[in-house]
Amino acid sequence: MQEGRKRTVAELLIRGGRVIDPAQGLDRKADVLIENGRIAAVGRVMKKAKTLDARGLIVAPGLIDLHVHFREPGNEREETIASGAAAAVAGGFTTVAAMPNTDPPVDDEPSVAFQLRQAQAAGLARVLVVGAISAGRKGERLAEMGQMARAGAVAFSDDGDGVQNPRLMRTALQYAAMLGKPLIAHCEDKALAGGVMHAGLWSVKLGLGGTPAAAEEVMVARDLILTEATVGARLHVTHASTAGTVRLIRDAKARGVPVTADVALHHLVLTDEVVQSFDTNLKMNPPLRSDADVAALRAALADGTLDCLVSDHAPHAPEKKAVEFKAAPFGVIGLESMLPVLVTKLIEPGILTWPQALAALTCNPARVLDLEAGTLEVGRPADITLIDPKAEWTIDAAAFRSQSRNCPFHGWKVRGRAAATIVGGAVKFQA
Repeated sequence: MQEGRKRTVAELLIRGGRVIDPAQGLDRKADVLIENGRIAAVGRVMKKAKTLDARGLIVAPGLIDLHVHFREPGNEREETIASGAAAAVAGGFTTVAAMPNTDPPVDDEPSVAFQLRQAQAAGLARVLVVGAISAGRKGERLAEMGQMARAGAVAFSDDGDGVQNPRLMRTALQYAAMLGKPLIAHCEDKALAGGVMHAGLWSVKLGLGGTPAAAEEVMVARDLILTEATVGARLHVTHASTAGTVRLIRDAKARGVPVTADVALHHLVLTDEVVQSFDTNLKMNPPLRSDADVAALRAALADGTLDCLVSDHAPHAPEKKAVEFKAAPFGVIGLESMLPVLVTKLIEPGILTWPQALAALTCNPARVLDLEAGTLEVGRPADITLIDPKAEWTIDAAAFRSQSRNCPFHGWKVRGRAAATIVGGAVKFQA
């Protein structure tokens, strides 16, 4: 397998694949012609050009993950922007949005500019920057949101922590509305949280402190009320993990509240029962929830209540995870395992169709972040993911491009993987 800074070919013809573009309602066999880094034609193309054989493959708009964590600056041994971008293209992602909880946090214009320079130097996936809501992510005063927007920040979030002060959150919504940017809300009331897993039967059985679903739902309800009361505000609830959150978002959408939401893949395929292994690669925040929560999240993604699917890629050094469960940090990696687990656990069993799954990874996140990407419409950037839906393999975290290995799906036998990842007309990865 290869990835790297490959030269953009003036013309590239992707021949004979199953083209699925949810934004245009396309799902049929077709060719895709790329010219000068943009989509030139979709259909039957009779033109001589460098050809990429896509027979037996799915040709989709480039996948977008709007919630990842890279560790540069501060913890480059766990993940740099370059290694994270390499993991992204290997997993089929052409665009990722990096959260601001680095060390120091991304909370001013120079830090946004630094991240964008590092991404450009890597020359792999498009790495978008999410700026902090509060200075230093301390939740005390507003960060320089206007300056960060000017530098290129696409959204704002204090992810890793919820904004505990409702007055600050209201002010942030007002400023984000003026800037035309969404707020990405990590919804967690610290006064109710504090556990290391979901509060329920299994936390009692295992003797581990639990975080109740209410810790998330209380803040989701608060932020929905504030958004509804703020003209022009757009709220995006990230890593929704409970049935109660689904109900709140569904009701808010029915009232016309401008809210979107995403769910992390691990919350769709794992439950709190698996924590009985005490594997610290199963410790994340929000925690794995109950069977009923998983069922509600799956149904909500299928019916559109939840808009997007994310990895919440959160690298940690091996020694940090090689401790007892209570002491281990929250977070797992997922950029390189997301697509095969999605195929194996949700698409092949019929829980999601290919168009439903791809909408949550293409046009929907593009809409949330106001991106030109997310579709194969003629004239748009040639960001394309080729997927081999039948490839059978075993996930081996040791072989990942990511610099960390804390993957909850290590050792799983799966089907489906990225066959090639094209960014701006250049092949950045090919299996």
